[in-house]
Amino acid sequence: MQELDRGSRFLYQQQGGAQATQEDEKLGALPDGWERRMEQGSGRPYYVNHRTRTTQWEDPRTQGSVPDEEPLPEGWEMCVSQDKKTYFIDHNTRTTTFEDPRKGKSNGPKGAYGIPVAYERNFRWKLSQFRYLCQSNQVASHLKLSVGRESLFEESYQQIMRFPAYDLRRRLFISFRGEEGLDYGGIAREWFFMLSHEVLNPMYCLFEYANKTNYGLQINAGSYVNPDHLQYFKFIGRFIAMALFHGKFIYSGFSMPFYKRLLNRKLTMRDIESVDPEFYNSLIWIKDNEIAECDLGLFFSSDFEVLGKVTQHELKPGGAQVAVTDENKEEYLELITQWFFSRGVEDQLRAFMEGFNDVIPQQWLQYFDEKELELMLCGMQEIDVNDWQRNAVYRNYTRASKQVGWFWQYVKDCDNEKRSRLLQFVTGTCRIPVGGFNELMGSNGPQKFCIEKVGKDSWLPRSHTCFNRLDLPPYKSYEQLAEKLTFAIEETEGFSQE
Repeated sequence: MQELDRGSRFLYQQQGGAQATQEDEKLGALPDGWERRMEQGSGRPYYVNHRTRTTQWEDPRTQGSVPDEEPLPEGWEMCVSQDKKTYFIDHNTRTTTFEDPRKGKSNGPKGAYGIPVAYERNFRWKLSQFRYLCQSNQVASHLKLSVGRESLFEESYQQIMRFPAYDLRRRLFISFRGEEGLDYGGIAREWFFMLSHEVLNPMYCLFEYANKTNYGLQINAGSYVNPDHLQYFKFIGRFIAMALFHGKFIYSGFSMPFYKRLLNRKLTMRDIESVDPEFYNSLIWIKDNEIAECDLGLFFSSDFEVLGKVTQHELKPGGAQVAVTDENKEEYLELITQWFFSRGVEDQLRAFMEGFNDVIPQQWLQYFDEKELELMLCGMQEIDVNDWQRNAVYRNYTRASKQVGWFWQYVKDCDNEKRSRLLQFVTGTCRIPVGGFNELMGSNGPQKFCIEKVGKDSWLPRSHTCFNRLDLPPYKSYEQLAEKLTFAIEETEGFSQE
């Protein structure tokens, strides 16, 4: 493919423009920001996404690329016949069908909890598709960075911000000044790891820990004390996107609500729990109880303190004069939840996302969830199952309980990816403390991994990430435990009990 300009992967448009085809008539107009063109010479059609400045061969109307449209299962392709009928090709079995594999009953094998395998989460497949997008949009040649270890932050900032965004998609060639060595990937890995330790260090006041027991990072509302803080956030956005684009890991990760904002996912009241458990519990109390007789003195406004300065924020126009009642408390809870995560950090987040989207269009990540994004950025540590088992405690179970034995058998049968997701499900993160499982932290300080007997065998397992506790019902067989636990791990928004 040829390039339209230095900043894109666009191809030259064939003179005369693309003609309407039977596919266009059948599938309707292209999504906003997309254009169909023809490759010079071969006449093969390709598609330009002007929003992300990328091109692809696949029609976005047929490959699940349209926002909010479910992607086709792995190995499937949508086509249109000469008589304008849509059909589907399963390249796995080399068969065709008029039935959309995303709809209706599947005749294929069933996975966990009776769900067809085709619909199950496939993190490895999604990751391979993301890596394909990165590789196909990589710009030719190298990007050379030479930095000193003693001034790593400032020099990296100056160089990254000096380059046009498209240059950051070139293959990286990193060198530390005064040190010999060729970068075949190892030096770049070290640079990402060391620089992430610097830029995400709470000592710089750009980020802070989510709370005293949650070491996930979130934007510090007091970062404005640095007059250049918005430029720094744009730089960090570029840097984090570069880590994803080039497949490198960073030193420490963000809080789960921050990942959700990065993915443009709606934040819910439950997301507050991992950041401020006390505030979350107070909101739950308001939700579950009648407040008419309590005289809480709540209004549609809230005070917020930054660096000793208290400001009042109205959740809606005139909110300071609107009392919260049983009739309008649902609206209050929704507004206070959205404000909780945006208070004092709107400009910083906007600058971060501007830098991030310079390198990686947000659309590339639309099929990942926040937990998968953490795995992509922070990697999966090798989990010592024996250390995990040694430092586990039990409630209403004993080490000799058959369900406990099945659980550890399940952990040992899992690959490292699924173990990481299980750990993430119970503790809220896939990262292990330096001292191993013995140093797991909970809301009340050191808190070991706990398995508690709860409910009946028709229930799903539940997790309490503030206490590193797994509620494991008394299942009747290993197969039942494995099926229910796998389904629970693959969920993303919590679990009902029945």
